[in-house]
Amino acid sequence: MILRSPKRLAPFLLGLILFAGILWAPPFPDAVDPAGQSIPLSHEGKAALGLFLLAGVWWIFEVIPVGVTAIAIGVVQSLWLIREPRTALTDFMDPSVWFIFGSLLIGAAFVKTGLTRRMAFAVLTRISESTRMIYLGVFALTAFLTLFMAHTAVAAAVFPLLLVIHNQYESGGRRTVFGKGLFIGMAYTAGAGSIITLLGAARGAVAIGFFRELTGQEVSFFELSRFMFPLGAIMVVLLWGFICLMCPPERSRLPGLRQRARDLALAQGRMTRKEWATLGITLAVMGVLTLRSFLPALAGMDKSAVILAAILLFFILDILTLKDLEAVPWNIVLLFGGAMSIGFCLWQTGAAEWMAIGWLSWFEQAPWLVFIMGIAVFVLVMTNFIMNVAAIAITLPVALVMAPHIGVEPEIVMFAALAAAGMPFMLLVGAAPNAIAFESGQFRTREFFLYGIPASGLLLVVLTLFVWKIWPWMGMPVLIGR
Repeated sequence: MILRSPKRLAPFLLGLILFAGILWAPPFPDAVDPAGQSIPLSHEGKAALGLFLLAGVWWIFEVIPVGVTAIAIGVVQSLWLIREPRTALTDFMDPSVWFIFGSLLIGAAFVKTGLTRRMAFAVLTRISESTRMIYLGVFALTAFLTLFMAHTAVAAAVFPLLLVIHNQYESGGRRTVFGKGLFIGMAYTAGAGSIITLLGAARGAVAIGFFRELTGQEVSFFELSRFMFPLGAIMVVLLWGFICLMCPPERSRLPGLRQRARDLALAQGRMTRKEWATLGITLAVMGVLTLRSFLPALAGMDKSAVILAAILLFFILDILTLKDLEAVPWNIVLLFGGAMSIGFCLWQTGAAEWMAIGWLSWFEQAPWLVFIMGIAVFVLVMTNFIMNVAAIAITLPVALVMAPHIGVEPEIVMFAALAAAGMPFMLLVGAAPNAIAFESGQFRTREFFLYGIPASGLLLVVLTLFVWKIWPWMGMPVLIGR
């Protein structure tokens, strides 16, 4: 109970104080954009900003279940009339939330049919029995899969596989340092891998759309991958080293793991019809989602509808049942519903634009490298609180308009923002893989936040090196007229 726990009562009250303090504070000064236009912060915008901070504090310290904090976001918007209740609460069923819901049920189908165990045993028979090398194998597999499918779907598919691996390490299902590293590392490397191609997440297509609209220039699928691949690959390796340092496994090896995995794989026998059906339907979904980026005829097909069509087939073919539907981790679904709601709230009330212009105006006279990294820092902070697509939509238009005033080419601004948006390492709401990993029960939200601070610092150091030296060396234009 919150009132009987000082550790939870203090952040509970802090969140309320921040909300009330910002809501009833005197009017904030206007933000001024590069064209000299003043952007005021309305009363509703102030309330949205206060709610943004309240939700962040409650999520970090897990004052109440993360899904219940998400419900509070809708309740506060409705009671304080920040937005119309119908609008605020409808965001909880945004298509992106349905995509996460569908991804979780695909994972459930893999577990129920036994495909997950079969995949886990196949992986375990081929990697080292060293626990640190198991880390590397899992992280590399996760990042590789994000080259071809959305990182949300990858996390949902890999999650049950990691449960099987952890069960081989600790059969009682108790929390272990190895388990913590396994699941946090999966979430981190899913983000690092997802920046490499347009298939890893929707944020890439959104950013390229803004870039084309505001600059008239095109960035191709392969151009994006050429510049992002070295950054994503280096981050996967560095994150492996980071997890080995922060979460050193209690045991250095698991003797006999390979043979045990072979024996268990043989005991499973041949694949059943339901396994084949699940695999076939999932591969078909991956194929359609991939082809959407290449075939104009499929471009208008909604990704959430595609994945939900697969879920319908699972129930029609009796692969999933009502019991499986009731077992969906609604805490995670609600968490992302709340993230969508607060993101749209910041955007529609003007609070997001006010914050972006206010922050970036600090760097209007700064050196070009400081300006670009200032954008990256803002995106990184925002993407930890709201969906990364929303963070890109909030920041990139302002940044691309300001870039010519600083003498910076817009392309490098877009790439830096995309890299930062893809790796929210501090809060669960920053990306679906973070929340899916949390469902393992191997770590607390506060632990995730504390590990995310140095991990985010590592990202900013590497990104600075790429913006300053590596991308220009690879041929990316940096300064206008040079």
